[in-house]
Amino acid sequence: MKQTLAALFALLLLAPSAHAPAAHADEVPRSRAQIDLSFAPIVKQVAPAIVNIYAKKTVESRGFSSPLLEDPFFKRFFGDMLKGFGQPRERVENSLGSGVIVSEDGLVVSNHHVIAGADEIRVVLADRREFDAELLISDERTDIAVLKIKDPDPDLTVAELGRSDDLEVGDLVLAIGNPFGVGQTVTSGIVSGLARTSVGITDIQSFIQTDAAINPGNSGGALVALDGKVVGINTAIFSKSGGSHGIGFAVPVDMARTVVSAAIEGRPVRRPWLGFAGRDVDADIAEALGMRAPRGVIVESVSADGPASDAGLEPGDIVTAIDGHRITDAQSLRFRLATKGVGKHAELTFLRDGAEQSADFALIAPPEEPPRDPVAVGGRTPLSGATFVNLSPAVADELGLPTDLEGVMALKVAERSPAASAGFRPGDILRAINDIEIERTATLRRVLDDGPVEWRLEIERDGEILRAALR
Repeated sequence: MKQTLAALFALLLLAPSAHAPAAHADEVPRSRAQIDLSFAPIVKQVAPAIVNIYAKKTVESRGFSSPLLEDPFFKRFFGDMLKGFGQPRERVENSLGSGVIVSEDGLVVSNHHVIAGADEIRVVLADRREFDAELLISDERTDIAVLKIKDPDPDLTVAELGRSDDLEVGDLVLAIGNPFGVGQTVTSGIVSGLARTSVGITDIQSFIQTDAAINPGNSGGALVALDGKVVGINTAIFSKSGGSHGIGFAVPVDMARTVVSAAIEGRPVRRPWLGFAGRDVDADIAEALGMRAPRGVIVESVSADGPASDAGLEPGDIVTAIDGHRITDAQSLRFRLATKGVGKHAELTFLRDGAEQSADFALIAPPEEPPRDPVAVGGRTPLSGATFVNLSPAVADELGLPTDLEGVMALKVAERSPAASAGFRPGDILRAINDIEIERTATLRRVLDDGPVEWRLEIERDGEILRAALR
């Protein structure tokens, strides 16, 4: 007879064990009865809260182009026959993904990449009811989006959000979504890894890795623990063919929860400001400092009047934990602070001269100091078509850049503009013009007003200094 997982838990709790400690309830199956189980009760509980998401967006295709189309000879003989040929055309793209209903009033969590640029969003429930939806917030840095079903029915099934910190490697999980558009599908597997920070999918990384089959269309679906609670939002797979190879990644629900909170409160996603610059402790640093193994983030500089300075951090300190959660690298540090949110406090654990210390760390939003004071450059200069702003911790955080960067940065560069032709890219930091150091946009304005004939530019890009002479 098919037994439910609840029966397994009862067997494990009641069966005596002479070898396992009494306080530990996790055991491998010991009989056929324990193996003959079903995930059906969990699926029945959660599946109605998992939806399909259909997103439509209009894109412009350039079409075929050729210099012949502008040739007067061809225009003379072909006339109106060439009209519209090779001109940009609009076409509609459709994308398919999944989502999770997290509130009775119709809030749905999905992935940013599922709905990015969408003009229309349609949500289809497991029972085939369909609703239009509006986008409340989409956070590219975490790949999380929150939608709101328009005029939802009062009987929506809501998935309960769990805690991703409760997961352990080896725990059984279910992935529920709509792979390849075939319909709602459930796959099972285990948690293969936690806090994966080298995946390169998003800016703030600490992914749950699972071997539960995740395929295109599963994005935005739920990763569910055996207590029926959602512990992650499926977001990506590692694949060379487009199919599942048993390496899937999910955004921890603790991170998704911060984006949901921002959507409910009607504000942008705000993340705490570190207030210091640092780098990962590698093997060489660990050996030099007498550490048994590389771990943590070594502080290189501290911003004056920032939260790190107020906490007493100094260059050379090594941050090893936040609220007792181990910090392995800078990505895990940013993740831990991001899940806490702005306006709270955290206990920071760090090493100084080999001794462990702790301090209270205030979680404040990155300040916009100096003000961004944008300059949109026009006229006949090599900078025309670029918009420059003053860098601040707030601007850098919005762009996913290190918040200790200073100077004047190109925020936008118009296509086919003189600045684009000169090689400028968004993110370039303008360090100097004709040996005049550009510390603020006010200095840039003065240089532009002088209208130099020759332009000797010094630009910082990805940590490298580039120099060019233009007219």
